[in-house]
Amino acid sequence: MRILAIIPAYNEARNITAVIEDLKSFRGDILVVNDGSTDDTAAIAKSLGAEVVSHPFNLGIGGTVQTGLRYAYEHGYDMAIQFDGDGQHRGDQVFKILELVQKGEADLVIGSRTLPGGYKMGITRFIGSRIFHCLIRCLAGKAIHDPTSGFRCYGKTTIRLFSRFYTDDYPEVESIITAARNGLRVVEVPVLMRGRLSGHSSITRRKSAYYMLKVTLAMVVDAMRGRDLVGES
Repeated sequence: MRILAIIPAYNEARNITAVIEDLKSFRGDILVVNDGSTDDTAAIAKSLGAEVVSHPFNLGIGGTVQTGLRYAYEHGYDMAIQFDGDGQHRGDQVFKILELVQKGEADLVIGSRTLPGGYKMGITRFIGSRIFHCLIRCLAGKAIHDPTSGFRCYGKTTIRLFSRFYTDDYPEVESIITAARNGLRVVEVPVLMRGRLSGHSSITRRKSAYYMLKVTLAMVVDAMRGRDLVGES
């Protein structure tokens, strides 16, 4: 199977070397999607041998991940891994999210920080995850305990779907609804994570409130739409 690791990165010059080095044992290709960075993220990634696609300006995490998935689809990859550029995800945990897709038992695997054996997140994020967990269960009939995790593995059908239909803004939760309502098998596995290597998250308290409201409304709208996107050309 051909596997692509997608690293969405925005001004991660201080972290990108460690992130790429952490993936050196990964038996696949590495793509850094440089989301309009104003620092040396792209140049450093290229110097380390990674493929780099750069946006001319910042699109946000949704557009960045979709660019990576579109690249995976157009280049015929069988699987794609989403691996954050801030150093929180660990290369030694990749096999955990790959295994079920490789075996044909899942279409989308989420590395969960809240299942037994996973990384313990902060209380605010934990509460938000519980709210989204309940909404996903009500709207899509799927129990996902860590719906905001960006450590994911996409199978070929999921790559095709999300290369065409993916949320621009805060996509993690909404993409689960889209996948589940299109009959894709979404599975969680416990993984270990670490804190950011350097820098700060762009999600402030004010943005967190906006995130909660926006995603909740979008989930309801998406559930009401109920289209079979997988079957669309």
